[in-house]
Amino acid sequence: MAPEKTSDGLDNHAFAVDGIDHFCELPENKNGSDHFSEEGDSNKLAYCVTDIPPWYLCIFLGIQHYLTAFGGIIAIPLILSQGLCLQHDGLTQSHLISTIFFVSGVCTLLQVTFGVRLPILQGGTFTLLSPTMALLSMPEWTCPAWTQNASLVNTSSPKFIHIWQSRMQVLQGSIMVGSLFQVLVGFSGLIGLFMRFIGPLTIAPTISLIGLSLFDSAGMNAGHHWGISSMTTCLIVIFSQYLRHIAIPFPKYSKAKKFHTTRIYIFQILPVLLGITLSWLICYLLTIYNVLPSDPDKYGYLARTDIKGDVIGRAPWFRFPYPGQWGVPTVSLAGVFGILAGVISSMIESVGDYHACARLSGAPPPPRHAINRGIGIEGIGCLLAGAWGTGNGTTSYSENIGALGITKVGSRMVIVCSGFVMIIMGMFGKIGAIFTTIPTPVIGGMFLVMFGVIMAAGVSSLQYTDMNSSRNIFIFGFSMFTGLVIPNWIMKNPTSIATGVVELDHVLQVLLTTSMFVGGFFGFLLDNTIPGTKRERGIIAWKKAHQNESDNTLESDDVYGLPFGINSCLSSSTWTKYVPFCPTHKVSRQDDTPSSLDSLDTKSEANKGDSHIIAGVAL
Repeated sequence: MAPEKTSDGLDNHAFAVDGIDHFCELPENKNGSDHFSEEGDSNKLAYCVTDIPPWYLCIFLGIQHYLTAFGGIIAIPLILSQGLCLQHDGLTQSHLISTIFFVSGVCTLLQVTFGVRLPILQGGTFTLLSPTMALLSMPEWTCPAWTQNASLVNTSSPKFIHIWQSRMQVLQGSIMVGSLFQVLVGFSGLIGLFMRFIGPLTIAPTISLIGLSLFDSAGMNAGHHWGISSMTTCLIVIFSQYLRHIAIPFPKYSKAKKFHTTRIYIFQILPVLLGITLSWLICYLLTIYNVLPSDPDKYGYLARTDIKGDVIGRAPWFRFPYPGQWGVPTVSLAGVFGILAGVISSMIESVGDYHACARLSGAPPPPRHAINRGIGIEGIGCLLAGAWGTGNGTTSYSENIGALGITKVGSRMVIVCSGFVMIIMGMFGKIGAIFTTIPTPVIGGMFLVMFGVIMAAGVSSLQYTDMNSSRNIFIFGFSMFTGLVIPNWIMKNPTSIATGVVELDHVLQVLLTTSMFVGGFFGFLLDNTIPGTKRERGIIAWKKAHQNESDNTLESDDVYGLPFGINSCLSSSTWTKYVPFCPTHKVSRQDDTPSSLDSLDTKSEANKGDSHIIAGVAL
């Protein structure tokens, strides 16, 4: 069946799927508008969350999800390599890229199978980058000057290996310990209690400062050749903003129509990948024609594509990442507290992603047991990421949730295929090596777009608040400004913190140099102490936006129930209704009904329904 046409005659779906006659309805927004699609788009899904598309479509769309997450996933090890003193060790960078792909695939399979069970991809998280870089910027972990000079670095020397592995080991231990908190919050059901006190005025400065705190990394990479980085930025902007509604005809074969063409919104699906690839190709041409300088001391040298040419030849064809591959993890108390700040931000972001994913995949709103299980599985994913040594954790990827709305395929089997694709790609060493040859200015151009979008995503949370209120303007402005001022001053005066307890000094230094912690802390403190109605604070509008009030399109148990007959086994036991992550868990209905959201302005209503949380903690 051909997709319906819009007024301009273009295909309504990113992919036309032949032979489909079982479209699912997306849940309608109560006010009659759909915030996830353009005006006039159909609300029909080609495949719902529990449907199984043909195997070839699963593989094709699985690869597409992998490519959609490509930019965000490879950006993390490339940024970490600066703090780990690995700028001039392309081979180790390739191992880090392969490892993060492998772990992302494993965590995706765990989330789709046992977690929230929605078609949501798992990958590295930027919320852990700020505390990680703050930890690595401490005097004891600052990279020696000789590691910044490519001519002085011998990547196979024991001294150099010890320098970067000791830093990786402390990151691993801190992430593993910090992830236990996320596991506890998820499986105990405490995430619901946390969300009672966290609103848009806490989320906005926290997320915005993640992007703002990385401006130095973006500028440093882009500054190696502003022409190349600007070209990369312009290409990504053109593809993602100006050409996203242009469909490109591609040849296709089906039994019914034989050979014919179908239109795909390729620019809307893969703008980052297309921008990087085209800039990479131009840099290659400029390299082979010697337009770019061959002298390492000249401006523009890092735009050449042959700087790390030997990495591809040295990288093994097959390499299986394993836990502890960089040595035995060590724990830093300062690192643990910093990671905790990132973990809390990641949990808040993931809860919103679950609701958005459910809406776009034609699933009913996720019940509490599914959210609890999803957060707990993400904590286990961070634990695995720390054990394998990615230098980062895992979280849900918003980019791939957007891809669901584009392709109109909400099947979780597609994400299962994407998880297997990432695992396979992570075991081929040559693939990770190829990514390390991307010129530094091209990476900088990608960062300019990516970090800007992260910052703007945080600011967008303010749409739920009353920004005509002087109270809200003060809270947001003060939180943002202190989130920039305090870390900057601490970085310039590292010896100013001297409590007499070395461990406490390290903890305070990491926390106070982490912009998102400082801004989020002041936002949380002021928002919960300065008088203001919950409607003024945006709590009511924010919670309504994350709770779909429409009728369910699928039975909740079919979507969120545990697989392999686990549901039926648990339903026969009465004690499981007290376990927050079991499908049989019962909660007070007044916390889930829309009417309870409207009664948030009264303090008496806000205190109702806490008994199940207290009972869960006691259990």
